[in-house]
Amino acid sequence: MDPDVEYKVKLVTEEVHKQDFPISICRISPKGLLLIIGISLILILAVPYSGIFSNKTHKHDIISNDNDKVHDKTFDHVMGLAKFKHTERTKTSAPKCDETKEDDRLDCYPEGNGDKTKCIQRGCCWQEVHVPSKQKKNRNRFGKNIKGGSPPSCFYPSGYPAYQMIGKPEETDLGYKVVLRRSVASPYPLDIAELKMNVYMETDNRVHFKIFDPADDRYEVPIDTPKPTDKASDPAYRIEFTRSPFGIAVVRKHDELTLFNTSIGPLIFSDQFIQISSSMVSNFTYGLGEHRSSLLLPSDWRTYTIWTQEPDGVRENQNLYGAHPFYLNMEPKTGNAHGVFLLNSNAMDVVLQPSPAITYRTIGGILDFYVFLGPTPSDVIAQYTEVIGRPIMPPYWGLGFHLCRWGYMSANNTWDMVKRMRAAGIPQDVQWNDIEYATDNKIFTYNNSTFSNLPEFVEDLHSHGQHYIQIVDPGIHNETGYSPYDTGLEKEVFITDRDGEPLVGAVWPGTTVFPDFFDDTTIDWWKESAGAYHKDIPFDGMWIDMNEPSNVWANGSVDDGCPNEEPYDKLPYMPGVYGNSLIQTSFCLSANHHNHGKHFNLHSLYGLSMTKASNHALKAIRENQRPFVITRSSFPSNGAYGGKWLGDNYSTWPDMYFSIPGILAFSMFGIPMVGADICGFNSNTNEALCQRWTQLGAFYPFSRNHNSWSCPPKGIDSPCRPQDPTAFSEAMQKSSRKVLLTRYSLLPYLYTLFYRAHVNGTTVARPLFFEFANDETTYAIDRQFLWGPALLISPVLTKRATTVQAAFPKGVWYDFYNGTRFSFTSTTEVTLQAPLDHLNLHVRAGYILPMQKPNITTTTSRLNQFELLVALAPDGSACGELFWDDGDSIDSIDKGKYTYMTFEAISSNTIKSAVTKKGFSGPKMLLGSVTVFGVLSKPQDVKVNNEPAEYTYDASNKVLRINCSTKPIHLEIPFLVKWTLPEVSTKEQPQANDVSGKSKSAPLGQDINRHAKNKHGEKTNDKGKRNKVGKETGNTADINKIREEDGSRLLKKKQGVKHKLSDSPGKQEFKKKMIKKMKDKKLKSGLQKDKS
Repeated sequence: MDPDVEYKVKLVTEEVHKQDFPISICRISPKGLLLIIGISLILILAVPYSGIFSNKTHKHDIISNDNDKVHDKTFDHVMGLAKFKHTERTKTSAPKCDETKEDDRLDCYPEGNGDKTKCIQRGCCWQEVHVPSKQKKNRNRFGKNIKGGSPPSCFYPSGYPAYQMIGKPEETDLGYKVVLRRSVASPYPLDIAELKMNVYMETDNRVHFKIFDPADDRYEVPIDTPKPTDKASDPAYRIEFTRSPFGIAVVRKHDELTLFNTSIGPLIFSDQFIQISSSMVSNFTYGLGEHRSSLLLPSDWRTYTIWTQEPDGVRENQNLYGAHPFYLNMEPKTGNAHGVFLLNSNAMDVVLQPSPAITYRTIGGILDFYVFLGPTPSDVIAQYTEVIGRPIMPPYWGLGFHLCRWGYMSANNTWDMVKRMRAAGIPQDVQWNDIEYATDNKIFTYNNSTFSNLPEFVEDLHSHGQHYIQIVDPGIHNETGYSPYDTGLEKEVFITDRDGEPLVGAVWPGTTVFPDFFDDTTIDWWKESAGAYHKDIPFDGMWIDMNEPSNVWANGSVDDGCPNEEPYDKLPYMPGVYGNSLIQTSFCLSANHHNHGKHFNLHSLYGLSMTKASNHALKAIRENQRPFVITRSSFPSNGAYGGKWLGDNYSTWPDMYFSIPGILAFSMFGIPMVGADICGFNSNTNEALCQRWTQLGAFYPFSRNHNSWSCPPKGIDSPCRPQDPTAFSEAMQKSSRKVLLTRYSLLPYLYTLFYRAHVNGTTVARPLFFEFANDETTYAIDRQFLWGPALLISPVLTKRATTVQAAFPKGVWYDFYNGTRFSFTSTTEVTLQAPLDHLNLHVRAGYILPMQKPNITTTTSRLNQFELLVALAPDGSACGELFWDDGDSIDSIDKGKYTYMTFEAISSNTIKSAVTKKGFSGPKMLLGSVTVFGVLSKPQDVKVNNEPAEYTYDASNKVLRINCSTKPIHLEIPFLVKWTLPEVSTKEQPQANDVSGKSKSAPLGQDINRHAKNKHGEKTNDKGKRNKVGKETGNTADINKIREEDGSRLLKKKQGVKHKLSDSPGKQEFKKKMIKKMKDKKLKSGLQKDKS
């Protein structure tokens, strides 16, 4: 290469970022200039313009980690850089804008106040998009589309000047090291001219890369993540780099699918504005919390703001209490899934657009990405929780039913309510108290007047095998003589203002200061304060609230707001946070967290830090017992220390629906112990709503009824009605008793799911698509959910409904209560009868559920005999597992003090167990009964461990019930159950009485009670029949009668359903023979019509 050309390459790639003027061609010799012109002409003729400057990935400018030979096209990109620099400064040539489709546009003016002039000044494209007035209402004052909207009018052209990769990626022990530089200033102040990127190929299915400023120690999120020492030996991915503008892509090898590719738009990295965009595989995206929204996130230019905050009322898609910048993306062509996690705690906006693509805009920290290869949705969550921490193993009693309200007002009132629950025979394991228990709302105190007998009440709970929890807020009243304040002040545990004094806010006790839970001294002080109080009131868990943190009556501080907030007072970009202010109901951004940094960076981690401190305190206070912490605010890794409730909802039907996407999202976030306030917190509920919500809430992983003190219209002068189950009619109490006893009977299964989550990182409550990933029709379903792989919950979510539209994926399903068999060739909507006292539950064929005879507390239930519910697959197989320990010891798993066994059904007539771990030394585990769904004929005999056993057979539903209660099976010893079926000829082979649907799949929307659309865009009607597709294929089955007392069902063909529920083989054969003999076309046609 000509020496002058080499000089130009070096100048552009190493020095031009320091200059504010174009490179002068006078500094190049005439010979060099002629060479540049000649090569330029050749390039223009030989390579399309889009090939050099396009933001799409092309082979000529990719560096792949699979290639030993690197194609160095530095000169091509020098020419491109020089051209763009000239364009940017002199404005002599317009950017290429016509090539960008509307759905592919990346917003060049996300501040929301741009116009054509401002847009062109940024070197961007302006093609105005008409925004309907209705969509304008979906935007906040910063122009963020919080409810969907239109493509931007101002957008980046392809090849917009950004960072370039300098040289080749340098291989390291764990991956690659890359240097990035930019030569043209971005629209935002304080650009960082040179960046470094480290790529860590940590496991075969996980890649991690960080983009940061090597010259400045910028803030990074202080949570524990794996630190591998070796590179992945056989990665399922390939890393590709694009030189200019810089991009990184993660490609799955086996299908050559690009999962993450940042070359579609410019990387911007300034001090308080960082932006990166990536293409996505599909629009089937989940996560990015916390928001009130559907489970499947709309990709309609919607902005998802992430910043922990207590809102004044919960609105759809606004930022809420938790911050979880993780998403899972489904790949519908293959049923595979992958996930992406941005480890950044600063306020951010995340935009999803139809192309599909995602854009992150954050105002601090670094870019710290993890990409998880899956390939199943469950694999993605397991890989994610491997990074952030596996979920905690809860105590068994935590899976029971919890009751609370703000407004008991005394220990006596609380105690009376517990006694009413016992008298009604309604299960309850835990009683809670809200803030009124405390003296003047000061935590770690109790009111010696209204709650004077609180110690005796807690003692009564414990004597009945029940437990007690109180609310604990972080705000400490700054009053001399109040021990937590005095000791905290002495130990300097409180967050300080810019002047080093404790920052003073205002919450429930009045003026308050706030512990800095990031500091070890504070964690010890918290443990000591809680321990001292525990000696008076022996609580069993901690309910931590207001930890976003919420400074509800003072924005910033009570003294004088937040003066001298530089450099946080004039941010170049404001994410779409509630109230359009980062200090709204919170702290000054300049507040100090001792040696751990500013509140500007740590804000969204505060809830996590309090959860960890409370977990630590409970371990010390309750010694060898498991900590039980429920938090409102959360951040990734929260699930390793506690559970979560969804915050202050309302007593409305929509709020009940939104709780399902909420618990499913947090299951993906690695927090399986999650639930919503049953019957609603704010506003008065009614019996019908509360009854339906109790049915749904009985299947939240964390099941708690909780409501407020004051309700509209008079607010604080209008107390809310009580909404515990005993506050309603006898019918409501009976319904609550029944559904909660059903929950308690299934706790062994639920507990085993939590064990799997703790050990393997899988989900407990999960969406249907986790189990049916190859079926795109399940991707949007969020009005039903599964416990594990086997139990389908289909609640009623609409007012006055007595039926529910339930989606059944392909396969065989059984009614949980009586074993009625459903068989479907594809996902099918079924109209299920749902009287007011009934919750529809169905068991998936091929699974065995461990159960237990229930009682009104887990303490007494655990002493009862076990039961097995076996749901045979068509080939007669099924499997299941059971984990069992004492339910509370913190080290039972680590020390092997548990028993683990598997169950297997084989050959259509045999069930056997295998005990792989026998370490539980508590009460004997006795099996009292086995129920088998799908036994097609009445057995001639049944034997348990080769001895005859009592049994009954339900011929109508094909259910075998084996009674072992008189001679229970010891589960710690492998057992064998076998039955003999009568020998029958092939022609007389018994048939299952299916409720079946032969359907062509049509997608099911989030509200399957409304008109849905199938994959062809055709609407379906309310009764499940699909226009064109559904009516032609007859894919709707109805259950019209349910007799709840004994769980039986009467099946009846509903008028208008095109297919029959059953038709005997003999009758079908007879019709075929008759058709052949018929010569009369009308008669033949009539019979064919009858047959259809």
